[in-house]
This record gives sequence, structure tokens and C-alpha cells, in this order.
Amino acid sequence: MFLKDKVILITGGTGSFGKKFVEIVLREHHPRKLIVLSRDEQKQHEMRQLYPDTSGSNMRYFIGDVRDLGRLMRAFREIDYVIHAAALKQVPACEYNPFEAVKTNIMGATNVIDAAIDRGVKRVVALSTDKAVNPVNLYGATKLCAEKMFIRANAYAGSGVTRFAVVRYGNVVGSRGSVIPLFLQQKASGVITVTDPRMTRFWITVEQGVRFVLHCLEVMKGGEIFVPKIPSMNIMDLAQAIAPECERRFIGIRPGEKLHETLVSEDESRHAVEAENMYVIRPPYSMGDALLCPDGAGNCGAFKYTSDGCGQSLSVEDLKGIVQPFLYASEGAGD
Repeated sequence: MFLKDKVILITGGTGSFGKKFVEIVLREHHPRKLIVLSRDEQKQHEMRQLYPDTSGSNMRYFIGDVRDLGRLMRAFREIDYVIHAAALKQVPACEYNPFEAVKTNIMGATNVIDAAIDRGVKRVVALSTDKAVNPVNLYGATKLCAEKMFIRANAYAGSGVTRFAVVRYGNVVGSRGSVIPLFLQQKASGVITVTDPRMTRFWITVEQGVRFVLHCLEVMKGGEIFVPKIPSMNIMDLAQAIAPECERRFIGIRPGEKLHETLVSEDESRHAVEAENMYVIRPPYSMGDALLCPDGAGNCGAFKYTSDGCGQSLSVEDLKGIVQPFLYASEGAGD
């Protein structure tokens, strides 16, 4: 348990990822202190009911915004590891509020980097998204910028102790604003809206995402982009799994959407190595340290890791098993 007796801080810690991260770390890793930093006091209050910060507890809650460098400097004192999960991530919201997305996703990332280096944080893992690869929307563009800043931050840290890495994965099953809650909401009306029947997406559960991030935090050397090998699904199969009896209404791809997503581009693959459960994209320039090459990993040839050709596609039956807890929760809420 490499987190035992360590002090960990997670930005955006009251989100879907943060809640599961706290649950797993407290139950399995026994840190000396786990700090949740977020700007929503109500969500912190709700989370405090599950994980209290009473005397003797190793939980702490810190109201703050990654846009505020001074607040981060205060929060990052005597921190061993930082997980940077805070972001504006709803594609339509970022399209309509571009300056806000830049302030949080780019300037906020700059503040996290500066505070981590100045406070001597040992390791920082930033969460990214498949939408950062060849982005067609502002959210993806801001996350691409953040990725590049976090990778290059290893050079800024120089001979200091701080090292940075990025974890990039696909859509989180059932997260706020994702398609499962939408389909469940629409199911009662008898009509499911589908953008395009050809659409595919990478999928990962929030628990898989947390465990992958923890693994990458443990093995990182600095400068890597870690990409898990995860399955993909077709939107029509998901609609069949959730609401087979409903009519499908096709509404067309929305601004900023792609038909298929990419986790590793062909250009990036030239700098990637492949391990059993992931790809590791190394920067095309020297970082001064020997970068991670996992046991059994080998250099990749030119390839693209895309949701329409990743080799592991979820069937309708697979999807039924995945969405069953959400269906049950939705039906229970209506009782």
C-alpha cells in the first residue's frame, strides 16, 4: 500500500470520480490524511455525512477553486500526492462559456502546476479525456492544452522533487451529464433521442478509472500519458439495453461531437509503448529521466486506438449487465 501514511489531495473531489476515489483510498490504502478540495460547499457537506472530518479522522475538506493560486498554495502545504480532477467538462457548457472553460481547465491547470512545484508535492496525476485527441470542441482543446502543460511541467520542476503525469480515458459510465441518465429520463416518455446510429464511445466505470489512476500514480516516473485498454460501445446497442421498447428519434450530431473517439492518435503511437492493460505515451523530447517502460511492454508501431476499431466492443448483453444498477436505482426512485 504505497499510499499508507501519505497525505493526498484531490481537486474536484466532490465529483463522481472524487467520491469513488475517497471511498477506495480510505478503505484500502489508509493514508495519513486525504484532503478534498472543491468549490461547492453543499456537495462537501453531503460528502461529510459519509466521510466525516471529526477529530481523529484522516479526512479533511477544503473550500477552494483551482483558479485561485493563493488558495492552492495554502492547500498544497505538506502534501505528498495530488490528483487533479477539477474541470469544466460538459461539452455544451464549455462551447457556450469558452472563457470560463479556459479559466478553469487551462489557467487552473497552470495554478496546480505552480503550487505543486513551489510546495514540493512529490507526484501529480492530472485526469484527461479522449476528447483531448484531435479535439473538435473547446472542452477537448482545453484538456489538450492542460495535458501538454502537465507533461512539460516536469522540465519546469527541474531537479526538484515534483513529477507530473497524465491519465487519459473515455466516458465514465453513469457520470453526471452522460447518456445513461439521459436515456433513463427519456424512457418514461417512450421516445429515446439518438444523435447518430453509427456513434461509438469508449467506456470505463468510475471504479475502474480510480484503480487505474492509483496504479499510474504508483508507477509513474514523470512525463507519461497513461491510456487504459477499455472497451467501446455503439449508441444503438446502449439504447437497446436500456429501453428496448422505446421509439428511436434521430436528432443529428450536436456541435462539438464526433462520431467516434480516439484515445491514442497515429502521431502519438510513435512515442508509445504497450503493456498488458495500457498504452504509455512518452513525450517526443527528453525529460532528463528514464521514462516508464512497464515490464513486458514493447514499442508500438503506427496505429490509432479508436472507439470504432479498438477490438473490444460491448454487446447488448454486456451493456445490460453494466446498466442494471442504474435501471434499478431509477425504478426505485420512482416508487
